[in-house]
Amino acid sequence: MILTEKEKTAIQDLQTQEKGLVEKYHRSQSEAKDPVLQDLLSDLEQKQQKHYDTLGEVLKGTIPSCDCNCKAGADYQPKATYTGMSETEDKKNDCFLATDCIGSEKLASSEYNTNVFNFSEPAVRKLLADIQVEEQNYAEMLYKYKTVNSMK
Repeated sequence: MILTEKEKTAIQDLQTQEKGLVEKYHRSQSEAKDPVLQDLLSDLEQKQQKHYDTLGEVLKGTIPSCDCNCKAGADYQPKATYTGMSETEDKKNDCFLATDCIGSEKLASSEYNTNVFNFSEPAVRKLLADIQVEEQNYAEMLYKYKTVNSMK
């Protein structure tokens, strides 16, 4: 598969976004106080790295197989660490980190939604659409973490 310049630029932009998400999750994981949130952020860092690597394969002319996990968000059931009544500094910190990451996932999902239409190759469009669904699932996982911990 040969990408047009416009397609290459779109993939490179998405890859830059994914690299930023990898770094965000890495830093957020080290700042999180709750081990449950630390584990979630570490998992999401690895998943974003996979997206980055997948986009790299597309730049090399290969379209990796799609293995979109459409149920990751629905299946995620985090355990509560914080109680509804507590408003500790640790809880506020972790709430901020989770909320910030949700915002980043919304942006990422939006970018995939927009960029999917830049490609003529159906397999690339499917791959990008699958990654978009995964980004939405990651936001849902973070939202569930906040909900179970009574975070606003």
